[in-house]
Amino acid sequence: MHFQDAVSRYVQNPTQETLNETAAALCAQMSLGEKIRMLRGHALSATARNFLRYGRYYNATPYGAGGCKRLGIPEVRFSDGPRGVVMGKSTCFPVSMLRDAAFDDELEYRIGQAIAKEALAQGANYFAGICINLLRHPAWGRAQETYGEDPYLLGRMGVALTKAVQSYGVMACPKHYALNSIEDLRFSVDAKADAQTLRDVYLPHFKKCIDAGALSIMAAYNKCNGTYCCDSKELLTDILRNEWGFDGFAISDFFFGIHDAAQALNAGLDIEMPYTFKYAALPLLIKTGKVKEETVDLSVCRILRALIQNEPNTKPQPESVVLCTEHRALAREAACKGITMLKNKDKSLPIAQGKTIAVIGRYADKVNVGDHGSSNVYSPYTVTPYKGLMRRFGAENVKLYNGADAQKALELASTSDYAVVCVGSDYLQEGEFLVNLGEVKKKPQGAGGDRESLRIPTEDIALIRTVAQSKAKLIVNIMGGSAYVIDEWDDLADGIFMSYYAGLEGGTALADILSGDVNPSGRLPFTVAKEESDYPTFRRIGDDTKEIRYGYYHGYTMFEKEGITPAYPFGFGLSYCDYSVSRVKAECKDGVVKVHFAVTNKGDVAGECPVQIYASSLSADRPVKLLKGFKRIALEAGQTKKATVNIPVADLAFYNAEKQDYLADSAYVFHVGLSSVQTKESTAVTIE
Repeated sequence: MHFQDAVSRYVQNPTQETLNETAAALCAQMSLGEKIRMLRGHALSATARNFLRYGRYYNATPYGAGGCKRLGIPEVRFSDGPRGVVMGKSTCFPVSMLRDAAFDDELEYRIGQAIAKEALAQGANYFAGICINLLRHPAWGRAQETYGEDPYLLGRMGVALTKAVQSYGVMACPKHYALNSIEDLRFSVDAKADAQTLRDVYLPHFKKCIDAGALSIMAAYNKCNGTYCCDSKELLTDILRNEWGFDGFAISDFFFGIHDAAQALNAGLDIEMPYTFKYAALPLLIKTGKVKEETVDLSVCRILRALIQNEPNTKPQPESVVLCTEHRALAREAACKGITMLKNKDKSLPIAQGKTIAVIGRYADKVNVGDHGSSNVYSPYTVTPYKGLMRRFGAENVKLYNGADAQKALELASTSDYAVVCVGSDYLQEGEFLVNLGEVKKKPQGAGGDRESLRIPTEDIALIRTVAQSKAKLIVNIMGGSAYVIDEWDDLADGIFMSYYAGLEGGTALADILSGDVNPSGRLPFTVAKEESDYPTFRRIGDDTKEIRYGYYHGYTMFEKEGITPAYPFGFGLSYCDYSVSRVKAECKDGVVKVHFAVTNKGDVAGECPVQIYASSLSADRPVKLLKGFKRIALEAGQTKKATVNIPVADLAFYNAEKQDYLADSAYVFHVGLSSVQTKESTAVTIE
């Protein structure tokens, strides 16, 4: 049987039985050497081409794994993400954290389709950019790659991206499975969580993506409850396959993911990426009986099943789709919807045409779109804040200064109506810790990785304080991956924006919002604390122990449970109009809770309001409330709309460790509102 014969049989009769039979038939024709090759990344040739053609450029072309030319079996052709396709000169979308702030999974689906098209046009059939690790602490250096602190939000956005890329025939890979939320110690930290915490907080978003049909998954570097994730039978077989019914294949995180080849393969880790290291020992391990050939066959069949399923969905794309006008416009739309306004004192914004603007700071005219590690996207241009504002308001009205001398910045601000000060972080302060290829005793300065502090740099704080002495309206634009503690200066600002890393059209989007051409509608996908000590514990290089206990509560659930008042709550964001929620009612029927409500635009401009729905169990010892739905609603000035959000009862269930099952409580109250603390509640609803 040839691979295309297997695909044809599956297309004619697309059942699980046909899929299993055709995969087994292909596997039976392969030699042991061919089977072992199916389990290996072999990106060495691609890396050599990348160095020769592009210089030092990770994943400039697809990284191949597996494949069998004799039987026509294609390689798994890997492309990284998640802010776009890493290969070539692709469209740099805003980071996942900003896209999440839009509270719009339909938008994320469209971005996923664009990413799939650009991946296919450049030869890939696999996208490993669905990062759904939970943001437990904002110091995590790779927070920008994920969707925030809430499991429901992670799951819903991850599902949208998974379904979108696979609709075009690109295999989706959620990552990094599991408990991966510390970067500097990613090769050694042991994250521990009890059964309920694991299944209620850290795994449900992965399960959502598996239920949505993800064909692959990437195991993380770190340990989970004492065992490295790539070697963990509990994660890869007991939970992933036996509990969740996952039928796809698992790959290792790159280079250092696997620690014991026999243990990893026996646990269910199928492909070592991107080269062969530990799996080079497989022939000897099979010969000595430490790995059975039947175990190799299981892995090979899992890979074959995914390839056969994926092939009929493949929609080839022309090279012209890469960085096309439509995708650049989509990047701009996403930035406009996700940039979050935290403050607008005395309605200082929007900025009227003809006003003069000083754009100040280290990031005023510097390309700053996020990490320079595996998620880097090499777009040929980026619109900075200065360029975006200059194009919108005119060169004669917009002046630039990098902020190196605070007094010079003050002089420029003093001659302007507005001062837009651009502060925050870049790849030197947060991102992938590329220096750490082993055990590092002391972290070099400017090496990325986890943040050393949750506050912006001291020189930026000094710049804000100095510029605040001018009569100009002070607008602070924060660039970065997650929450910052800003209590020492936020009272000085007339306006504050969280623009995250906003992609290649980020400066254009910022100008759209500051001018009022776009009404801001982003909402925080994390909680901003008043003090760093308000967050859970974190582990850094130099700590006495590399073990950390992940508790049941973090983010807004911990703040509410412990009565901590945040600086800015989860789900918070301002617009140029005010919204109100009313007529909240909930009812349960046929396994679904229907939450009805009305939302009103009380302003004089049109806008979009991401309404959030939270559930509170009436049973003891539960989170005060948990996000269980959201709906983005467009409203004209003065308009009221009614809406309904359906919540499956299954989504309300908690894990019962004693019964080893998910069970819903008997009654819930549903809260509908504009943030986790600004809600109106329903009467109690009995669950059928």
